[in-house]
Amino acid sequence: MTIPSLSGGLALTALNPSEWNAETCAEVNARLETASASHIADWAVATFGKGLGVASSMQDTILPHLFGSRLQGVDVLFLETGYHFAETIETRDEAARAFPVTIVNVMPRLSVEEQDAEYGAELFKRDPNLCCFMRKVDPLARALEGYDAWVTGARRIDAVTRSEMPVVSWDAKHNLVKINPLALWDDADVERYQETHGLPRNPLVAQGYPSIGCAPCTRKVAPGEDARAGRWSGQGKTECGIHT
Repeated sequence: MTIPSLSGGLALTALNPSEWNAETCAEVNARLETASASHIADWAVATFGKGLGVASSMQDTILPHLFGSRLQGVDVLFLETGYHFAETIETRDEAARAFPVTIVNVMPRLSVEEQDAEYGAELFKRDPNLCCFMRKVDPLARALEGYDAWVTGARRIDAVTRSEMPVVSWDAKHNLVKINPLALWDDADVERYQETHGLPRNPLVAQGYPSIGCAPCTRKVAPGEDARAGRWSGQGKTECGIHT
């Protein structure tokens, strides 16, 4: 396997999907660990092409821009939980208008109304883990079955549980390659990229929501609080299960 030379273009020998595993991903990760997000995106597009699925929560529109500018029509996976803020839905729609991407609305098996009928109203209050599984984890797992690799916007600074997250890894849960091109970014990097490229923004961030999930389980964060303190506040939960 030839890994792209970061200083000399992207000459590489692509592996077949069946050849990707924890070992090959670790080899690539060692080479791309300190690479820029742009170089990582270049490698991902050159290696997987239309076999890429780009996941975006629409907290920002960085990934739709980063990958849409390299692979026209790339699939951007949006988990349509049925509980999003209106501002997040509008950000998704703005991304669809602004970038040459294909927004794929990933739907749960049950609508909110069907879930309420079967499990009772406001399951997110009584069993947030089950609610996240049915509205995020399970739908994503089914959606990823058609891809060779998926891209996320997760960053190491987001949470303690992500502090050692690799740039490229083998996702054994979904049986494909997982790519985190923004893993090393901080908030200043996010702001710089958005400002440089004039990207559409989710207005909730400026309103005190540095980490945005479903509306019922997300609150504003007070000055000095951790950025994810507003997620599942008071429920002893910090992750939906997608990255764990």
